Amino acid sequence: MISNDDTLIPVWRDGALVPFRKLEAHRLGLRHKAVSVFLLSSRGVLLQQRASGKYHTPDLWANACCTHPHWDEAPEACAHRRLAEELGIEDVGLEWREQVEYRADVGGGLTEHEVVDIFVGHVDDTAPLALNKDEVQATRWVSREGLAEEIAAAPQLFTPWLKIYLADHERAIFG
Repeated sequence: MISNDDTLIPVWRDGALVPFRKLEAHRLGLRHKAVSVFLLSSRGVLLQQRASGKYHTPDLWANACCTHPHWDEAPEACAHRRLAEELGIEDVGLEWREQVEYRADVGGGLTEHEVVDIFVGHVDDTAPLALNKDEVQATRWVSREGLAEEIAAAPQLFTPWLKIYLADHERAIFG
């Protein structure tokens, strides 16, 4: 099942985690849990271009998978679920790297204020992907250096969180 705007996600309210509607959390800029996955191979890092129909940051390039855990869903289980739902990738080993917090305006009066568990997996870059076109319109492999050059040349083509991760957490992601 693909998450939608009414999905209940973990949000901090009055110092405690509570279930809250995802879209409303973004409208209010509430601090909430999130998960990001980076997939690496001999060709570099896998990027996904977000689908045109996404309610924020459509058409922008992001890391392999970025999402919100459902209420009471463990971060690693969420990462595996969304890799399967978005890219058709199953049975990849994921390594937790770190937890980061950021706040970013994502347009349309929406704010991501996320506490993100970052996971990294190593995959065969020739394995076929099964893109969910409601979520992802394209994917591509890019070298770490090439990605840095692309972001410097055209930052408007990339999601705010990808730029933050690479500027502030590159060592944790790429080791």
